[in-house]
Amino acid sequence: MALTTAPTAAPVRPVSPWHFVRLKLRILGNGMRGQSWRIGLFILGLLAAVWFAGMGFVLSALPGMADNADAAMVVAALGGGVVVIGWVLLPLVFFGVDETIDPARFALLPLPRRTLVAGMFAAAAIGLPALATFVATAGLVLSAARLGGIGAALAQAAGVLIGLAVCVTASRAVTSAFAAMLRSRRVRDFAAITLAVAAALLGPIQIASLRAAEGADWRALLGPAEIVGWTPFGAAYSLGFDVAAGRLGVAALKLLIALASLVLLLWWWSATVESAMLGRANEGTARASTGPARPAVDQLFPAGLRWARRNRFGALAAREARYWWRDARRRANLITITVVGVFVPVFVNVGDRFLGASDPGDLTPTRLAFSMVFVGALASVTLVNQFGFDGSAYAANVVAGVPGRAELAARTVGFSVYIIPTLTVISVALVALLGEPAWFGVAAGAVAASYGAGLAICLLISVIGAYSLPESSNPFALGSGTSLAKGLLSFGAMIATSALGVPFVLATAYLGDVWLWLALPVGIAYGAAATALGTTIAGDVLDHRMPELLQTVTPRH
Repeated sequence: MALTTAPTAAPVRPVSPWHFVRLKLRILGNGMRGQSWRIGLFILGLLAAVWFAGMGFVLSALPGMADNADAAMVVAALGGGVVVIGWVLLPLVFFGVDETIDPARFALLPLPRRTLVAGMFAAAAIGLPALATFVATAGLVLSAARLGGIGAALAQAAGVLIGLAVCVTASRAVTSAFAAMLRSRRVRDFAAITLAVAAALLGPIQIASLRAAEGADWRALLGPAEIVGWTPFGAAYSLGFDVAAGRLGVAALKLLIALASLVLLLWWWSATVESAMLGRANEGTARASTGPARPAVDQLFPAGLRWARRNRFGALAAREARYWWRDARRRANLITITVVGVFVPVFVNVGDRFLGASDPGDLTPTRLAFSMVFVGALASVTLVNQFGFDGSAYAANVVAGVPGRAELAARTVGFSVYIIPTLTVISVALVALLGEPAWFGVAAGAVAASYGAGLAICLLISVIGAYSLPESSNPFALGSGTSLAKGLLSFGAMIATSALGVPFVLATAYLGDVWLWLALPVGIAYGAAATALGTTIAGDVLDHRMPELLQTVTPRH
């Protein structure tokens, strides 16, 4: 009787970051197969990345070419700080984070948290934003080489790599942390304040940089540059120029700051990746309702829609309003509108005074109207991919045969329940801050006109340019590896909306005091007419392509 030995199991191969890189490239390639619109978006994003990389490389290499050590330090520290802050803020405001590799898919696999974070980091580092950032900041190496030789160049090369790692990790860690917080409505106010403080850092740095560039007085910015150079925002990008200046001890300390910041960010990301991206959140216990119970149907209608009739339109609007408040993805957009909507007009109108400019410029209604046109455009751009939030759930509307006009009108009403009061409060607060209550009509009229015009544009884009979002609880996640190109859709919609708001700004500039009385009714009428026209056109298009839209917004597995 022959004895046979049991087959031994093949040794388990360890999972390395390279596996995640290959997986991302495979998913990206498969997602574009037979999808010409995805290929077009990818090419558009590639062209934008090439332009950004080329311009950044030239600007970061110019100080070294001109043998200007002061300019090189300013560009490295302040420019590097803007790059890092941009990586943190842009995913929260426009682009989101590329979740071609969704960590939720690994929930049932025995992968250590360290392996998951390392693999996701490697996959993010080969994306277009990361590669463009690397090329754009690589010009600093050339500047350091011209100013300090091979030693400074090697130090700056290490700084560029560490800076890129800080950018990628900070972006992921912040969006991961905000994703966890925004699922809990108890901390949404804290999230808004945190984002406002971070956004406020961009304006002063950009305006100060432009002012120094115009006057070519780089020494005026050496003080702020030195301060930023000692922070995690600029330490990595400025250490090579300290080596060029012979400050080896300073360069070593900045290297430690950069490395320590990277380690802390990796730890933060690792601590939040499971709860933020895999969908676990502690929402607390539900509070018991007080007062008499309302009828079951009435309970589905939020307070802002108690006036709506209990019919198909009212049900759609009520559902949409509830989704905007309870869905973390949508609530993140509401917070962004509130924060940026407050910050931008305040900084445009009175930012120079806060910075202590010698000639801050005159406060004019035209300046106010211009800033409020941007706020209205930003609010409307939130709907540029409104069907993407639904995903496969939109099939219920398709099966029910909801007319396109009714669908879009109800979605607009459900969204405007939150946006119109927010824009009104922003207008009132701004004119109160400026001490010009007579300008309320200009502020509110401009924002109403641009919001309505933006809805007309974005409703049509949401029907013909929709794209799927990953089935992730991270509200800032984008899939398919084309987040840069998809973010450009929002920018394009904002540009088109701002162009439609130009007539309102010109009227404010040339019609004088009479426009202070006409601005509000004209702005409301202009916005309402544009919204009605956009709803009609986009609704007719939606009636003819409901199945195609459903297929487009359904995530591919």
